[in-house]
Amino acid sequence: GGVGKTTLARAVCSNYQQSFSRQCYLEEVRSKKKKMVSLQEQLLRDILKQPDIKVSSVAEGTKEIEKRLGSMKVLIVVDDIDDADQLDELAIEHKSFGSGSRIIITTRDEQVLNIKKVDKRYKAQEMTNEEAFELFSWHAFENPSPNEEYIELARDIVDYCGGVPLAIT
Repeated sequence: GGVGKTTLARAVCSNYQQSFSRQCYLEEVRSKKKKMVSLQEQLLRDILKQPDIKVSSVAEGTKEIEKRLGSMKVLIVVDDIDDADQLDELAIEHKSFGSGSRIIITTRDEQVLNIKKVDKRYKAQEMTNEEAFELFSWHAFENPSPNEEYIELARDIVDYCGGVPLAIT
C-alpha cells in the first residue's frame, strides 16, 4: 500500500476520459464490501447519467449492468479490489461493455488479476531514493532539495519511508 496505484489510476482516468463516451471511478472498493449495491448503483448512474437509479439486490445490480451497459464504450476504474467476487458482482468482464472499453483495476492482491485473466498488468514500483528525496523536498520545503542544514535529516526521513510516496507526503 501507498506505492501510488490509486494516484496513477486517477491520472490515467483524467488523461484519457475524453476518449470514452462515459466513465466511472469506483474508489476504495475493498472497504465497501458490504455496500456492493451502492457501488453498482454508482456505476449505473455514472455511466447512464441518470441520477435516480436504484437496485434492490446485488444479483439485480449485476444483471442491470450487463443488460444496460453492454454496448457502451466506457472507461471504468475499480480501485482497491481485494476479492474477485467484487468484480463479478460489478459485471467487470470483457463481454460486459462495448468495444474499445477499458477497465483499470487496482489491487494489492495479484491473485485477483490471475483469477480474472486481465489483459495487461502494471506493477507500481517504489520510488528510487533520488525520486523520493525530491518528492519529500517539494512537500516539505517547496523546492527540489532542502537547504544545506536539512539535507541529512531529509535523507534520514526518506530512508525511513522506504520509497513509498504515501509515507513521504
